[in-house]
Amino acid sequence: MEHLKRENYSGEAGGKVIGLWTLRNTHGLEAAICNWGARVCQIITPDKDGKLDDVALGYDTLSEAMAGMPEMGATIGRVVNRIANAQFELGGRTYKLAANDGAHNLHSGPIGCMNRVFDVTGFNGDSVSLEIQLPDGADGFPGNCVITVVYSLKDDNGLEIKTEAVTDEQTLINISNHTYFNLGGAGAQDILGHVLELNAAHYTLSSDTLTTTGEIAPVAGTPFDFTAPRVIGDRIDDDHEQLRVGRGYDHNFVLNKPEGDSSLSFAARLCEPIAGRVMEVWTTEPGVQLYTGNFLQSGGMKGKYVGKCGRVMPHRGALCLETQHFPDAVHHANFPSIVLEKGERYSSTTIYRFLL
Repeated sequence: MEHLKRENYSGEAGGKVIGLWTLRNTHGLEAAICNWGARVCQIITPDKDGKLDDVALGYDTLSEAMAGMPEMGATIGRVVNRIANAQFELGGRTYKLAANDGAHNLHSGPIGCMNRVFDVTGFNGDSVSLEIQLPDGADGFPGNCVITVVYSLKDDNGLEIKTEAVTDEQTLINISNHTYFNLGGAGAQDILGHVLELNAAHYTLSSDTLTTTGEIAPVAGTPFDFTAPRVIGDRIDDDHEQLRVGRGYDHNFVLNKPEGDSSLSFAARLCEPIAGRVMEVWTTEPGVQLYTGNFLQSGGMKGKYVGKCGRVMPHRGALCLETQHFPDAVHHANFPSIVLEKGERYSSTTIYRFLL
């Protein structure tokens, strides 16, 4: 296992200093956070035998990260996931966004939060606070918006992510974290043997361009049923229209909670049987996007991705559990709203907890 070196994550962009802040708890867990994109660069946690290893995909150096997948580990905003046709209407106006995923907008465009430098406003060894001020019109969205992200590594082995946002004009907000997990540790080949449970009886359907259709469907009787623990690879290649669309799992699951309930609740449990690592996901959000790394390496749109220690990131070599409001909610009145009004405060909490 290699610990990321602070000197390898030192740099500057847009006149702001970039660095690495390592959080530690009393059980030996570590999480390395970079203020470029307010991202998770490394998570070190023990397996069933106490062996420490890195369970988050990423890069050894800042320069490699900047040349690689910009969303990896990053805070995604103002709006995570896709906005159909790269435009939306709000307050009687039409706002046009960058079409960076075919005709659609993905993760707020090529810059978003993931390619901006946050200011570090506090650090105390087990938590770090980051803030960014997005001007009116940034990435095409209205309103001067201030986003704060606080990462805390708790002694119950939870990596807590608290996110808040305020705006001086009506805007859209749906922020998530995009860490790629493989609980097998560094060098593990894929996540097909991981066992997943999702607290979701429904999921949102996708079109053939991966935009959301607006339809909410039951998971019962489909390969999307993870209401009981199931091996991810069991049905990932089934002959199912939605799996063909996503080239695997790349779908938003509707968590089992009352509409409007923003309390912290159980969302998912992930287990890697060989190493014995278990991770739970708890969130205040109504949904979680399961993405199984379908576009890594051989399935990639940009060829092979080379990560830490010079290892090629394998196809389906990691998965994401991105807590969120539903994708493209601005175009679907039946989805929970992602409109943030002037004077309101957006608040979201997600915890990735590692069970020892």
